[in-house]
Amino acid sequence: MNAILIAVAIVGGVGLVGGVLLAVISHFCDTGETNERLAEIRDALPGANCGACGYAGCDSYAEAVENGSAEPNLCAPGGADSAKKLAEILGVEVDLVKKVARVNCNGCTDVAETRYNYTGLPSCKAAAALGGGMKACDFGCLGLGDCVNVCEFGAISVKNGIAVVDETLCGGCGLCAKTCPKQVISIVTAKKAATVPCNNKQKGGQARKVCKAACIGCSACVRACEFGAVKVENFLATIDPEKCTNCGKCVAACPQKIII
Repeated sequence: MNAILIAVAIVGGVGLVGGVLLAVISHFCDTGETNERLAEIRDALPGANCGACGYAGCDSYAEAVENGSAEPNLCAPGGADSAKKLAEILGVEVDLVKKVARVNCNGCTDVAETRYNYTGLPSCKAAAALGGGMKACDFGCLGLGDCVNVCEFGAISVKNGIAVVDETLCGGCGLCAKTCPKQVISIVTAKKAATVPCNNKQKGGQARKVCKAACIGCSACVRACEFGAVKVENFLATIDPEKCTNCGKCVAACPQKIII
């Protein structure tokens, strides 16, 4: 019995001493500056708790920014204003280039072929589970609005069977891109540049069969570009917005007339 009491007393004593030491260390090491800065960072955020930054909410994101594990420009609702404030608090420079969502598909109802008439849940994810969806193009937008439902900014709508982004409203958060089961949405620099709204990676003839507005990978745009901004990979043309000068030569050269 005495041995048990002695053991309990020792364990309790060690715990007490450890608690006192931790309190002392905390007192001398925490000057309050960290908590004060964290509060400033939190106040600079809009409080939407949307999760678009990749964290559970504004509190989690603020902690990540404060300890240096997250960039200060990830808050889409706060935009450039929040990014500037956070950069000032941290004493760092921040990339304020606006990002927007782009739908890499122009396969609207008028030009895209269909496999079957879909009458299920109004969800792209649900439709995609049925043989890849009702559209004959395996790479195209299904137009049932999963991206619309997750957009915090009201920037996306479905018109004539495909999703359309209003870039003036888009916050570039990336939730729509993550939600799209066909992965036709990308987050890009909001720089005025030519773009190829297509995601089809089949050979030209096959791509043309399933969608009249498909890129056929002919490389006419590559040959027309004087700045090396255009390339064709997997039978699909893509344009680098950093190199594109928006001269319009690729637009004129495209036999499908789909580059915009």
